[in-house]
Amino acid sequence: MPVFSQTITDFWRASFLNGDVLYSDESLTVTINPDLDEESRVMVLETSDGRVMAVLTPALAEKVGLHLHQELSEAIFRRKLDEANVTLHGADYLFYFSEADKIELLQETLEGDLRRLTEQDNACFSAFQSSASEQDLDDAQVELDHWAVFGSYEQNRLVCAASMYPWEDDLQIADLGVLTLTSFRGKGHARKVVRSICKYAYGQGYVPQYRCQLDNHSSTLLAKAAGLTLFGKWEVISPDSAN
Repeated sequence: MPVFSQTITDFWRASFLNGDVLYSDESLTVTINPDLDEESRVMVLETSDGRVMAVLTPALAEKVGLHLHQELSEAIFRRKLDEANVTLHGADYLFYFSEADKIELLQETLEGDLRRLTEQDNACFSAFQSSASEQDLDDAQVELDHWAVFGSYEQNRLVCAASMYPWEDDLQIADLGVLTLTSFRGKGHARKVVRSICKYAYGQGYVPQYRCQLDNHSSTLLAKAAGLTLFGKWEVISPDSAN
């Protein structure tokens, strides 16, 4: 795997390896952690090198029928979840800058009509939102009152915006959303805005994080175009799960 920030690797290792290891081989590790929140009582992470880590609460492990000294594989683990009516939410891709690409980002100067947005930009941001579909707004989750917001303009019109917020209160990771108006896509606006806001985040001591669903091909292409590297696929229990 590429070299990622220690902040990233430490966070995901802590998320999946804190607790008692129930099973481990070269491709799968399953851990029991009683401190997981209810909304994350089971999670699965497949890193880009193909290794899978899963973590779940002791109560859920009992429901699923997991115990020490049993032979496991990813397929068996997922089958046990299915049989116990445990449903995972659709997976997200996780993208980050590698350490090498971070250095390149911090050294570059981006050209174009783009800048940080503030509450003074409320009128143009409202016009931007009203020009986007409800589905696009829902998918992107770009808001003017987020921790940081950047926008790109064409002929004095806001056509692309990205916003970030700290992913967890005590964590230096900033989660990113981005939206370009349909008729202005394919012109490089989103790439520049993503790189601008990520550069800003690094300057504030945060590591930028880009997430998108596996079937969102345009978002996946944007992540790569912006210089981000796939870290892995992350799944968490569905809010609609029966168990």
